[in-house]
Amino acid sequence: MPLEILFKNDFCEWVDVESPTEEDLNYLHNKYNINVLLLEDTIDANHLPKFEQDGNLNFFLMRENTQLERSNLNTISDISTKLGIFLLDNVIITIHRMKNRSVYELKKEILLPVNKDISRDRIALNLALKVMKSFDDESKNLIEIMDQIESEIFLKNTNHSNHIRRLYRLKRKSGLNTRILNISTAWVDKFKLLDLDEIAVTDLKDKSKDAIADFEHLNTQVASLISMFLAMSDQKANQVMKVLAIYSMYFFPITFIAGIYGMNFVFMPELNLKYGYYITLGLMAGITLITFFYVRKKGW
Repeated sequence: MPLEILFKNDFCEWVDVESPTEEDLNYLHNKYNINVLLLEDTIDANHLPKFEQDGNLNFFLMRENTQLERSNLNTISDISTKLGIFLLDNVIITIHRMKNRSVYELKKEILLPVNKDISRDRIALNLALKVMKSFDDESKNLIEIMDQIESEIFLKNTNHSNHIRRLYRLKRKSGLNTRILNISTAWVDKFKLLDLDEIAVTDLKDKSKDAIADFEHLNTQVASLISMFLAMSDQKANQVMKVLAIYSMYFFPITFIAGIYGMNFVFMPELNLKYGYYITLGLMAGITLITFFYVRKKGW
């Protein structure tokens, strides 16, 4: 997508580049004298969030949560996408490899009359706040999913085999989001260098801390839920083994008797008794009843 001027007033100009090509990066390098290495960082899919300063240029590399349900959850690029912000003189340049929700939302809001005198640094701050909001929305979404799974396990008494898989995915997503947010504190703190009200910068820091706290709480809750689910699964398996063991107690003595009478000896006195067969069956039944009452008395 070619370079696009999203906003311009007497104080600043906002230039946006989506899916930049090599020609676009060369153009930005030549026109604004931006270091090529910084420009290349914006197209590196797995680059971590950071802040760099080069002369009068401030470079923020942010990562926004995408809320995509991807099959693999191995790297931070599986749950987030980059947003590079360059600030120099009266120009703000945003670069992103794919459609960015923060840019898209602010693009519509900035045309409102209330923003006609907005500054370069204020645009950057609004983008940062929307980036943090993407993580806040994701934490609420993951907490709802966790509550649903917890309800299915404990209240609805379901035994779906995919519970552990869903919990594992929650744990992976929550862990990756926590990692991104912890690293993002590096660029959040640097907003104090811009021409902004202290209260506005403090608000951004508070939102960052809140998002980190939410995901850390989620990490703890998911880990606890996984442990409880595994403990319940073990308990159910133990109950099954207990029932099988009790039935074995019933049948072991009568199986022993049946085994004796199954031996092919010539002389077996009981075979000549008129009621030998019934006596043997009665003996087996008596042993089974005695075993039953013994187990019941013991509370097994």
